[in-house]
Amino acid sequence: MKKTWMMTTVALAVAGSVPALADWTGKGEAGIAVASGNTDTKSANAKLSLGNKHGQWEELATLAGNYVRTSGVTTARRWELGLQERYTFSAHTFWYGGLRYEEDKFSGFDHQGVVSTGLGRKFIDNDTTHLSGQVGVGYKFFKTLPVGLVPADKDSKVTGVAGLDFDHKLTDTTKVYDKFSAEVASGNKFLQNEIGLAVKMSDRLALSLGYAVRHNTNPPAGFKKTDTLSTLNLVYEVK
Repeated sequence: MKKTWMMTTVALAVAGSVPALADWTGKGEAGIAVASGNTDTKSANAKLSLGNKHGQWEELATLAGNYVRTSGVTTARRWELGLQERYTFSAHTFWYGGLRYEEDKFSGFDHQGVVSTGLGRKFIDNDTTHLSGQVGVGYKFFKTLPVGLVPADKDSKVTGVAGLDFDHKLTDTTKVYDKFSAEVASGNKFLQNEIGLAVKMSDRLALSLGYAVRHNTNPPAGFKKTDTLSTLNLVYEVK
């Protein structure tokens, strides 16, 4: 209950000045795979990304989920929420405040998240290429799952955060992208990178091929440090 109230309070604080949903643009993407025979596997992933600019302010929101079931047993289930408010105070520099929160029982964590603030810079911003970076400080909170005789652990700590966001048009219909983020705290570093290729089929529809790597330097006992996810999604863009 306390976790739910914290999430609601932060989300309302970030979105307090958000304009009507009709003013937003963004995209939704989803992919489904089913395999049968020697291995019965069903997987699905989906992502929603929204953004809005008004004057010097900008709001960004993402919601993503991943689900895998193999031979009748769930082997992966994760969802992630990201919210960010930006204020541009020069041609290429902005302040931001945001939230990242996720639940992934197959990572050894019941939940983990970080509330952060810092500065960002748009290094390249034109019709072909975009490259921006962020650096700041945050407050990370998490709870691990109990494993055998090891009880669950709950903690929070000050965390350094950073990120890079890059995309480049190869042609009028083909784009490559790379998104990197890091959360560095005492005792653990969380690194995430997603690289991909998107090919437009029409003004609103595209196919996206992506590969994501997530790495915890000190995961809970019995869990691997690195997770990977490959996706092939149909993308619908809202303008």
